[in-house]
Amino acid sequence: MAERRRIATRKSTPKTKRTTGPAPKKAAAKPSPKRWSQRVTRESDALDLKRGVFTLTDPKKIAASLKLSAEHSSRRKTGAYRSALSMLTFYINRAGKTLPKAQRDRLQRAKVELKHQFGRD
Repeated sequence: MAERRRIATRKSTPKTKRTTGPAPKKAAAKPSPKRWSQRVTRESDALDLKRGVFTLTDPKKIAASLKLSAEHSSRRKTGAYRSALSMLTFYINRAGKTLPKAQRDRLQRAKVELKHQFGRD
């Protein structure tokens, strides 16, 4: 019966909790950049694009510039067409809802034109 009392007292003893002082700090993590897409654009090994290529008004010029950049890039890891198309898609997705409808339509037409210029009809 003495054993039962010991077991009972062990089970009923509350665990001690730390009730005073600040909570323990976690390992210091590097603060993430405000916008991950900025970091991707800056550090990506995809392509070296001509400045302002996505603000051009003619879809054919946008596609031609992307094609030229993709073909001359030594940093890309995939084919020229795939790299150019992924950069165009990335820009459209990154802009999100803030991209005006006219510019979004222009960039969507540039996708089709890019396909034509690479002979992937």
